[in-house]
Amino acid sequence: MAGHDTVPLARCSNHHEIEPRNIDEKYRQYVTIMNSSPVKSSQSGVHQRLDSVVLRHLKSDWRQPLHQPTINAFEKLLALPGFNAGRNLILDSGCGTGASTRLIAEQFPDSIVIGIDQSADRLSRLGFEEFPCSIGNTFWIRAELASFWRLALENGWQLERHYLLYPNPWPKPAHLSRRWHAHPVFPKMLRLGGQLELRCNWEVYADEFARAVELVCDNAEISRESARNEADWDAIKTPFGSKYGRSGHTLFRVQADLQPCSH
Repeated sequence: MAGHDTVPLARCSNHHEIEPRNIDEKYRQYVTIMNSSPVKSSQSGVHQRLDSVVLRHLKSDWRQPLHQPTINAFEKLLALPGFNAGRNLILDSGCGTGASTRLIAEQFPDSIVIGIDQSADRLSRLGFEEFPCSIGNTFWIRAELASFWRLALENGWQLERHYLLYPNPWPKPAHLSRRWHAHPVFPKMLRLGGQLELRCNWEVYADEFARAVELVCDNAEISRESARNEADWDAIKTPFGSKYGRSGHTLFRVQADLQPCSH
């Protein structure tokens, strides 16, 4: 979650020349054939401090200064041709290489789909040199997530859907506060509303995430399921989900309808 120094604007005047097959090739290159080890942790269940941490964040108004490069990138995103915050908005938070963002956009062609990641290296696999940038209804931005979510909330955004696909699990018990559901921004993120979906390959993370949503939005409709392959759920295939599935990991999905959430 550390910051980066600059988030330059993409030169997108020729973005129509970047065809989907080029992005598919970047995607295939990223998905390694090597097996992935399962998450290893001394924590076998929901962290004993989770409830107290989440409730403390819920009662406080987190006011850490916004990340200035993310502010700059957010303003440039709003100015991009074709961007309309009044349309149905979908976030792919922590989008990595951005391949999942494009697949989500294909599933929801009438929505604006925004992939957000802080890593310039991962986003560069799209073929663009600078960000934010777009193809059709798909937008990508290099930004720090906690600041981006707060900026979106300050600008009155209400989401149609919000995806968190395989975030860093931070499996050490001492790193609980680094997991998104135990981060001070979590209550604000949930206020963006919409259909929230988490995917991960660690059952503890899924259980904690569902519990944290329940604590913040007690009226939210929450479901939790597992599968061996993302294709059992839908057509949104991610690099990490593919790798974990091939490695024999159980995948977990938490979905929550946040429309009733007012915190």
